[in-house]
Parts: sequence; structure tokens; C-alpha cells
Amino acid sequence: MAYLSHIKEGNAAIITINRPPANALSFELIQEIGNLLDQIEQDTEVRAILIHGEGRFFSAGADIKEFTEIDNGEEFSRLAENGQDVFEKVENFPKPIIAAIHGAALGGGLELAMSCHIRLVSENAKLGLPELQLGLIPGFAGTQRLPRLVGTAKAAEMLFTSDPLSGHDAVKWGLANQAFPEEQLLEKAKEMVQKIAAKSPIALKAAIELLQFSKTPHFYEGVRQEAKKFGFVFDSEDGKEGINAFLEKRKPNFTGK
Repeated sequence: MAYLSHIKEGNAAIITINRPPANALSFELIQEIGNLLDQIEQDTEVRAILIHGEGRFFSAGADIKEFTEIDNGEEFSRLAENGQDVFEKVENFPKPIIAAIHGAALGGGLELAMSCHIRLVSENAKLGLPELQLGLIPGFAGTQRLPRLVGTAKAAEMLFTSDPLSGHDAVKWGLANQAFPEEQLLEKAKEMVQKIAAKSPIALKAAIELLQFSKTPHFYEGVRQEAKKFGFVFDSEDGKEGINAFLEKRKPNFTGK
């Protein structure tokens, strides 16, 4: 089942995530993102991309129900690595990608947004990584990209407390570029993507390639270690308890096992 649609407006592609009610990122949807980008990369008319969510959210996170279908931590780590590869494709994509975030970008939704080159947000949006609240950790490079954007101390606060940032505070801390009233967000995002699409494709691609040099070798080591820890934490009793508590809509009882 397709959860993504895209249309062309001038030299821009507008991608819409449509998986109601929360646009949760299933493993299938993540792979669909990678496949669609492969298709768009071959379209020489498209010079820039805008991605946004249909309905109330950009994406409220991963599909937790899927986690109950996974047998062991090794499989969980492998799925995390697959997601990391897709989001790395987003960040390295040779055409600029803007995320227009309204409602919420949480967990995997924020990890997707952080892999985009530019993030525009609604003033009342919520951006955060609440995985520790479920007894888990981010698995799609969230622990590595977040401190690059907001600094280590703020990233630690966001991870440890699970508290999200508002759209205004996301701009303040460097997690987002600009904030707009929600009713203006998509229009403003389309204006920016058209402005970028008017630039030379050769120059845009070169700029994106050069921006990747800001990553240290430790970034890639950290991403792979995150996937391993993702599986390790999933296999713990606390990991199972957090998932079950979320699905049962109750407070988890963590024991440290």
C-alpha cells in the first residue's frame, strides 16, 4: 500500500506523507521514501523537493505496533540500519529537500526531518525524541544528528526528559530554520522550494556534497553503534515493558533489567 504521493509544481516535487491518523513511519513507509527518491533523482525536471504530512501531523513517530512483530534485537538492529540508510540517502540526496513540519515530528518523524537539508515549522509544532519514555532509544541516527543541530547539552536534555521543543524553540536552538503560523507554513515552504529550484542543479549538487564534509568519521561510527544499542535495548525487559505500556495506554514500570 502506498503511503506517499508526489506532484510536480514547476521544477519542484511536493511529497506528501499520508498514513492516517498520525503518519506513523512504518518500515514499509521508510523504504517507500527511499524508492521514491530513487525515482525522483532520475527526473531531470525536478531540482528541489518539499516533504510534508497530510492531516494533523508531519509524522508522530514510528509505528510502535510493528515492534511487537519483531522477534529479537538482532532483527531490530537490522531494521534500524535499513532506516538509517534511507535517511542517509535523504541527507546526501543531490537535490535539496525541505521538510515542512506541522503538528508534530516525534521519534522517527523527527529523525526523518533532521535528515532533510532545511526544516520549516509551524509555530505550534512539537519536535522531539520521546523514545526513552518507552524504554527504548532512537534508532534512525537521532542520537547523532540531534547534537549536531542543537548541541550536546540540549540534545541530552531532550533525550533524557523526552520533552519536545515548540516550533519557536526549535528555531531558537537551531533544530529548525524558520517558524510560521500553521496556516502559512505550506505556502511559505512552497515559496522557498521554488526559490531553490531556480538555482543551477550543478551548483546545488556541489553544495550538498560539500556540506557533508562537516560530518566527522565518528558520526558514521556512532550511527552504527546506535543501531546495535537499538537492538540491545529492545531485547531488555524494560524495552518490552515500555512498548506494552504504550500500546496499553498506561504508565510503564521500569525495573532496570
